[in-house]
Amino acid sequence: MMGVTPLFARHGQVVFDRAELDQIIELYGRMVAAGHWRDYAIDLGQRSATFSAFRRASERPDMRLVKDPALRHRQGQYALIGEHGTVLKRGHDLGAVLAPARRRLLKLVAD
Repeated sequence: MMGVTPLFARHGQVVFDRAELDQIIELYGRMVAAGHWRDYAIDLGQRSATFSAFRRASERPDMRLVKDPALRHRQGQYALIGEHGTVLKRGHDLGAVLAPARRRLLKLVAD
């Protein structure tokens, strides 16, 4: 019997694994529930994989998470890119890279 092949993966294609997708989709669900995001897109390429989150489908992405394995020994393979193309966070740990997006969910509660 043959092994399980991921649905989207082709030979040499960069993909998000299950643990990465769990963290990304968990954040996406919380942002949708908070009313920040409404749509997403996943782009799987030969050099990088990108998860983009949108406020509205007709706009540019509010946030992009890029996985580039070529940078894993340098700056880190994950990069969080803001709406205007600025790199908000880069690193080796996906949880730490997603932290700026998670901070948007925090609300100040007054007494």
